[in-house]
Amino acid sequence: VLNVTVTNRQGRYVTALKPTDFRILEDGITQKIASFGEGNQAPVALAEGQPAGPGAPAAPGIDLASDTFVGTNVFILFDTSNFMYRGFVYAEDAIADFVRGLDRADSIAVYTFSRNLNRAAPLTRDRLSAVRGLRHAVAGDDTALYNALLLTLRDASRVPGRKVVIIFSNGPDNASMLAPDDVRAVAEDEGIPIYVISTSEVNKDPISGNVFRRITARTGGRAFFAKTWQKQTEAFHSIREELKNAYTVTYYPQANPNEGWRSITVELTGDAAKKYRIRTRTGYRPKL
Repeated sequence: VLNVTVTNRQGRYVTALKPTDFRILEDGITQKIASFGEGNQAPVALAEGQPAGPGAPAAPGIDLASDTFVGTNVFILFDTSNFMYRGFVYAEDAIADFVRGLDRADSIAVYTFSRNLNRAAPLTRDRLSAVRGLRHAVAGDDTALYNALLLTLRDASRVPGRKVVIIFSNGPDNASMLAPDDVRAVAEDEGIPIYVISTSEVNKDPISGNVFRRITARTGGRAFFAKTWQKQTEAFHSIREELKNAYTVTYYPQANPNEGWRSITVELTGDAAKKYRIRTRTGYRPKL
């Protein structure tokens, strides 16, 4: 499953593209697109050589009579450690505004963490319930970001449909038992994009900054370094717009003897290849 964003040279999202505008390669092997969706629409299966459109069949295993595959499942992971005392209330406000502004088709889960993970609000479309869980958060204790991220990814992987994880954190981790690259590998293999909003200035914490850049780039997400409440609000707005304008593309891998890391390349065909830019996950390791 690929979440694909397409932008022009000015950074604006490009919509209304068709499956025939995309070419997917895995380890250089051309793949056939199985289903295709834009924004919060349910993915639609493609008969070989035909574009998606009204009346096209559902993707295998998807019941379009249900809304399971409509919208995005958004998991917010909110840092409530000692590092977040400063500006804690403003951070809550920025997250609450983001939750309220999500598309009605989207579902939201709010998790908080310091040394331990707290599932403050389970996955729901009830915005009031999600914000209520967020408001019960209390700051304090050490930071175990990567432990909490792994547990969040495990929860997200059990949910069908499109999903993303958004981390709101100050940055430094002083209590995890896991290495960030080990957690990144899980996100890559599960196909879950990670977005990070860090309240720390990147030049004051280059270690965390480099980790955030790597983990987001490899999973198809983005990293934002937003010290002020205004910048944090802008970051959330950018993520919300991206969720509205991303494409969901799926394929069944062609025969490939490679049992290790498989690279994924998504290209645009025709004139679009020269005008637009693509961002998506870079690859995965097959489950054997």
